[in-house]
Amino acid sequence: MISIIGAGRVGSALGFLIAATSLDDLVLVNRSKNKAVGEALDITNTIPQGSSVSVIGTDDFESIKGSKVIAITASRGEIKADRTDLLIHNIPLIKEISANLKKYADDSKIIIVTNPVDVVTYCALKETGFTRENIIGMGSSLDSARFRYLLAKMLGENQSLVEGIVLGEHGASMVPIFSTAKFDGKSIRLDNRQIAEITTEVRNYWKYLREFKEASVFGAAKNTFDIIKAIVDDEKLNVPASVLLNGEYGLKDVCLGVPLTIGKGGVDKIEEIKLEKSELESLNNSAKTITSNIINI
Repeated sequence: MISIIGAGRVGSALGFLIAATSLDDLVLVNRSKNKAVGEALDITNTIPQGSSVSVIGTDDFESIKGSKVIAITASRGEIKADRTDLLIHNIPLIKEISANLKKYADDSKIIIVTNPVDVVTYCALKETGFTRENIIGMGSSLDSARFRYLLAKMLGENQSLVEGIVLGEHGASMVPIFSTAKFDGKSIRLDNRQIAEITTEVRNYWKYLREFKEASVFGAAKNTFDIIKAIVDDEKLNVPASVLLNGEYGLKDVCLGVPLTIGKGGVDKIEEIKLEKSELESLNNSAKTITSNIINI
């Protein structure tokens, strides 16, 4: 069973992907029971014929008992200038949710989507007492998808042939890693102007998106789905995501996006890749930004 806490746009899109692929039984939990039931009734119609999976909607946290994976997409407030605008709203929310996770789901793998994701992931870890392998923040994988799109756009090439990752904060200090970026297996070489342009664009992608629609829905949902599927099916997914560091990259007691191998056990491995000096410095600065916000919670 998979549970989603928060039946808004991202939670519902994620639920659609889970049901339509018959990944597992699905529970949608929302503070408004009517919202959860309505989305469940709609999502149920996407279950393929012959599938045995079920979808239910509820406001009862006890329904998450027995979940293999729980995705937290619930959110309050509005982002105006930065994702940290949501701290005042979402930290109390994640503390409330964490109490229910401790009570009903202490064996589940937890995927945090709620922003600011790195700080919320850290808060969930501290509030639940779960191990770092069991709580993962989805942010850097979405940033990496955007980075690959922007690289392909600049190169005038197909996005499917581009490799590239973004590390650090899912926010204004994120660090696109140009030193490992590749097209068709070959290193991508850009000049300083191009690097600066893409860095600005990937950091502000959400702002460009908001000029046309309210917020990312499908990108966030699909990247979360990939992580959930890797855990349920033990697929060994290599993807950057937020996790508590304990000395990796010279950083401690902070959650931020780094390359992970994700499988049935949650975080199977934290990959320490070689970074250029400037990239490592930027990663350290990103960690300081996250830590400064952690202090405020």
